[in-house]
Amino acid sequence: MPGGYGPVGRDADAAGRRVPAPGRGGPRDRTGRGAEGGPQQPSVTPSVVAAAAAKVCPGFVAGAVMRRTQKSVLMTGSVGRNPVVAKYLVDDSSHWMQRLRHEISAYRTFTRQRPPVRVPRLFGADPDRRILVMEHVPGRPVAVERHPGAALPRGDVRAVLQAFGALNAWKPPSGSFQAAFDYVPRVQRYHALGLLTDRDAGDLAQLLRGLSRLPLQLCHGDALFSNMLLTSHGPALVDWEFVGYHLPGYDLAVLWSLLARDPLTRRQIVQSAQQSGSFARDAFLVNLMLVLVREIRIHDQASAGEDERRLLRRLHDDCTTVRRAVRAAVGTH
Repeated sequence: MPGGYGPVGRDADAAGRRVPAPGRGGPRDRTGRGAEGGPQQPSVTPSVVAAAAAKVCPGFVAGAVMRRTQKSVLMTGSVGRNPVVAKYLVDDSSHWMQRLRHEISAYRTFTRQRPPVRVPRLFGADPDRRILVMEHVPGRPVAVERHPGAALPRGDVRAVLQAFGALNAWKPPSGSFQAAFDYVPRVQRYHALGLLTDRDAGDLAQLLRGLSRLPLQLCHGDALFSNMLLTSHGPALVDWEFVGYHLPGYDLAVLWSLLARDPLTRRQIVQSAQQSGSFARDAFLVNLMLVLVREIRIHDQASAGEDERRLLRRLHDDCTTVRRAVRAAVGTH
């Protein structure tokens, strides 16, 4: 069964989402809300998903529920002879409604302008009905875990780096996508939350001033290994809720942050991110610091099992390493 195709507990900075600890169910906070933010949503039956899919794709024939989370229900099915996946948004909060609209807009852009990586073909969508129907891409995810517990096969690493490299080099028509977020306010917010020290915030602000004229790069925005499917026709990227322009190296920074168990691939990522010179290096370091702080924030809020505590220790160690690299980069200016 392929992975991807919908929110699975990833962090959206503004929403403050959480992820469950490995091998555990989703945590609950003190208000009884779900681990992914917002109140518990009512159960959505398969017939509700099928009816919504049929509204946007007449002739939709329902299959089985593929995955159910607090955010969405994924259902296999078919439209004519075409296998499809219907994503129904369970969480009707304004944040996730906006993310669904953003993802639908991305798929419509991909219909008009083919990207250099394989993406599921759009069959139909209606954000008001909270439904998105897309091609069912047969394949296996590069990894199911957010933080893989072992080094990735070298062939999979090549596929990952080539796919994201092609996407990041793509120049879609002007206006197709917007900047994903403003870096300066994000640094300020993390500083205000106590996630960055005064020195961290000052160093990142200095690097950002030097990067103010650097062209942004189109990034997937959520480069989890579960969002890349390896198929017989090459890799395919799914889950486009966070696509947008970032400083160069954002997708690579996300990949690096997840690979504590794979130092060889981390070295490859660093080499790839920095091959364009000092500005590319600085952009990668800014992205990496913010991504790691976000990861710490996610897992610090999740249930406190031993696996989670070990992961947090590794993330803090990584953050210390990157902090030193940021300070060294500032010292070269």
